[in-house]
Amino acid sequence: MWSKVALFIIRNRITLIAFIGAITVVMGYYATKVQMSYDFARTVPLEDPDMVFFNRFKQQFGEDGNMMALGIKDSAMYQLDNFQRLEDLSNELRKLEGINEVLSLPLLRIIEKDTVKKQFKLVPLFPDTLASQQQLDSLLAIARNQLFYMGQLVNTTNGANLVLASLKKEYANSAKRITITNALIKLGKEFTEQTGIKIHYAGLPFVRSVMAEQVRKELSFFLYLSAIVTGVIMLLFFRSIRAVIFSMIMIGVVVIWTIGTIALFGFKISLLSGLIPPVIVTIGITNAIYLLNKYHVEFVNRKNKMEAIQAVVMKMGLATFLTNLTVAIGFLTLLTTDIIILREFGIVAGINIIALFLVSLIMIPGILSWMPEPNQKHLKHLDFKILGGFVRLIDLMVHRHRLLIYGATVGITLLALVGMSRLYSVSFMVDDIPEDSDIKRDLKFVEENFSGIMPLEIEVDLQTARRRPLQNLRIAREIDKFESSLDSIDVTSRPLSILALIKASRQAFFNNNPERYALPSSDIEAKFVLDYLTGQRDNSGLFKSFVDTTYSKMRISMQMADIGSIKMDSLVHQVIEPKADILVAHLKKILRAESDTVRVTVTGSSKIFIKGNKFLIENLTESLILAAILITLSMAILFANARMIIISLIPNLIALMITAGLMGYFHIPLKASTALIFSITFGISVDNSIRFLAKYRQELLSSGFFVPRSVSESILETGKSIIYTSVVLFAGFIIFAFSDFGGTVALGLLTSTTLIISMFTNLILLPALIMTFDKPRKSKERLPIDDFDSSFYGEQDDESIDLSKIKIHDRNGSAE
Repeated sequence: MWSKVALFIIRNRITLIAFIGAITVVMGYYATKVQMSYDFARTVPLEDPDMVFFNRFKQQFGEDGNMMALGIKDSAMYQLDNFQRLEDLSNELRKLEGINEVLSLPLLRIIEKDTVKKQFKLVPLFPDTLASQQQLDSLLAIARNQLFYMGQLVNTTNGANLVLASLKKEYANSAKRITITNALIKLGKEFTEQTGIKIHYAGLPFVRSVMAEQVRKELSFFLYLSAIVTGVIMLLFFRSIRAVIFSMIMIGVVVIWTIGTIALFGFKISLLSGLIPPVIVTIGITNAIYLLNKYHVEFVNRKNKMEAIQAVVMKMGLATFLTNLTVAIGFLTLLTTDIIILREFGIVAGINIIALFLVSLIMIPGILSWMPEPNQKHLKHLDFKILGGFVRLIDLMVHRHRLLIYGATVGITLLALVGMSRLYSVSFMVDDIPEDSDIKRDLKFVEENFSGIMPLEIEVDLQTARRRPLQNLRIAREIDKFESSLDSIDVTSRPLSILALIKASRQAFFNNNPERYALPSSDIEAKFVLDYLTGQRDNSGLFKSFVDTTYSKMRISMQMADIGSIKMDSLVHQVIEPKADILVAHLKKILRAESDTVRVTVTGSSKIFIKGNKFLIENLTESLILAAILITLSMAILFANARMIIISLIPNLIALMITAGLMGYFHIPLKASTALIFSITFGISVDNSIRFLAKYRQELLSSGFFVPRSVSESILETGKSIIYTSVVLFAGFIIFAFSDFGGTVALGLLTSTTLIISMFTNLILLPALIMTFDKPRKSKERLPIDDFDSSFYGEQDDESIDLSKIKIHDRNGSAE
C-alpha cells in the first residue's frame, strides 16, 4: 500500500502541493477573520437545569456580571479639587459609548418625597459646581446617611469608595469592550496624574478584557518562540538552513490551517485554543526531523535522491501516521465532553494534527525532490555517538538489574499514589493571573474593602393566587430576615433587593431620616409608602432589575470574594441554601394554601462557575479513559497480542501517575489547564512505546524470536530516537512556562515533565517488562506493525536485516 502512496506522491507532487497552497489561501482568508474570545469559558452545558434557570433569570432581571469598578482609598479624595475631578471622571465615563450607567459618590442621587404629586423622585445630591470645602463636607454628611448606598458604594469604616460603570449587553461580551477598557484606563491615569490618587480597576468585564488582550499577545509570542526554539534544534541537528526553512514553511501552512479552522467553525481564540498553534509547531518539528533523518539515511544507502525520497514515504508513512494518530486521539476524545471550550480545543487540535501528517508526507518529499542532494555537512548527524554510552548503560541495567528497576518502580509508584491522594480540584473565577500582577492586587483591594465583585444571585419566586405577594408586609419581613442572615457572611456584600428600595423609600418618606431606613412598621405605614411608589416611573430600570411586574418574583443580588470553587461550593450548599430552605418553610406558613408554591433559588455566575468546575474534571477524566481505550484498540490492531498491549500501557500509565503525584506534593490543583495534560501526554508518550515495540517485533523476526537479543537491539536502535524526540517535545512545551497565566505555566511544566518521565519509563521499564513477561509465539505471521519503520540511528546496519525479512516470509508466513 505505502509503495503505491509513495509513487502517487512523487508523480503528483506539483499538483498536491498546489492543492495544499490553494487550501492555505482559503484558510488564510478565514484566519484573518478569527476573533478573540471575550467571554468567561462556559463549562456548563446549555441544557443543564441550572444553566437553563440562569439564562431565564438573566432574561427576567438582566446580566449579573456587567459591572466595571474603579476603587479609591485615599482621604485626599474628599478634598474639594479632587472630588470635583472624580466627578469629571464619572461624567467622562458616562459619555463612553457602551456604558449604560455610572454610579459614583459625586453623581449620587437621593430619593426625595414630592408631596404635590405624591411620588418619590431621584435628585442629585451634589451640584455640578461646589462652592467650598464646607459645602462639600456638609453634603458628604448627608450622603453618609443614605444607607441604601453605604456599604455598596462607600466603605463607612475607612472611606474607600467605588465608581461603578455598567456595560450595555451588546458590549459586555464582544471586542467592543476592549475600547471601553482602554478608555477607562486612560481616564484613570489622567485622574491619577492630576490628583496623585491611585485607582484600582476591577469587575468581570475589565478582567476579561485584560485577559483576552494578554491571550492575543501570548499567542503570537509562543508561536514565534516555539518556532525559534525548535528551529534552532533542527539547525544544530541537520546543519542546514534550507532544511529549517522548508520545515518551517510546512509547519506554517498547518498553523494557518489551524487558525483558519477556528474561524471556519465559528469558534474564537481562547486561553485554551491559543495553545494549539505552538503545539502544532512542536509536533510538526518531530515529523520533519523523522522524515528528513530517514531521507538522509536512505540517500547514504542508495546514492539516489528520488529513490531515497520514495523509500521515505514507503517506510515512514505508517510510522508517521500512527504517531500522529495517537496524539490526535488524545485531543479528539475531548469531543465526547459536554464542555464547549474542550470540544472546540479537541476538534481543532485533532483535525489539524491529522492535517499535519498529510502535509508533512506530501510537502517534505516534494520539496526535497527540488532541492540539491545533501552534502557531507548535512549528513554528519548520522554519526551521532554521544548518546551511545547512555543507551548501552540502559541496556546493561535491563539485562542485569531488573529487580532493581522493579523495586524502584514500585517505590516511586507508591510515592506517586501518596501524592495522588493529596490531589484536589479547585479553580478561581479569575484564575491563572499572577499574584503580583496589578489585576490581582486590584481585585484584592475590592475584596478587602467591598467583599469582592463576583456576582451571586438569589431568586425568590412566589406562585400564589394572592395579588402582588411581595408587597405583603409579613412576607417582606421574612425575606428581610433572610437577607440579614446573608449579611452576616464575611465574604459576601450586603444583599441588595427591592426591599432595600422600599427601606430607602421609607427613609425618604420621613424626610431622609436614617433611623427610618427599614421596612414599614405597620400595614398602615406600608400603605402610605407604597402609595408614593404606585405609578412610579421606572426610567432607570431599577425596579425591573429587582422585581417583576406582578411582584411575585424578586432578585436578591450580592457580590462576593473570589474564594475558589471549594469554599464557594461550601458557602452555597452548606450555608446559603440551608438558610433559603428555612425561608421557604416560613413563607409557606404565611401563604398557607396548598396550591401555593415557594422557590428560593441560588444562581448567578458564581454558582454556575462552581458547577462548571465539577463538570470540567468529570469530563476530562472520561475523555482520558476514552483516549486510553481507543489507543489500546489501535495497539491491539497493530500487535494482536493482549500481553504486549498490557505491558506497553504500564510504563505510560505510571508516567501519568508520577505526574499526578507531583501535582499532589506541590499543591498544584486539578483544573482545566492541568487536567488537560493527561489526555495530551498520554497520546504523545504512547508513541515511544509503539516505536520500541515495532523495533522489538522486527528484531524478534530476524533473531529467531530470541528475546534478550531483540530487546538489546531495540534499546540500542530506538533509544536514541526516543531520547531525541522527547528532548524536542520537552523544549516545545517548556516554553509555556514563560506565560503570565498560571494555568499555562503549569500546563507547560507538567507536560514537559510527563514526557521526560515517559521517556525513561519506556526506555527502562518497558524493556524490563518484556524481558520478564513476554513469551513470543514463534509464528512468522505478518502483523500490521511489521510495516512500521522505527529506525532512526544505525539504520545502515539495519537495511540488510529489513531486506532479509522481506525475503524470509510472505503474507502467508511461508519461506521464500
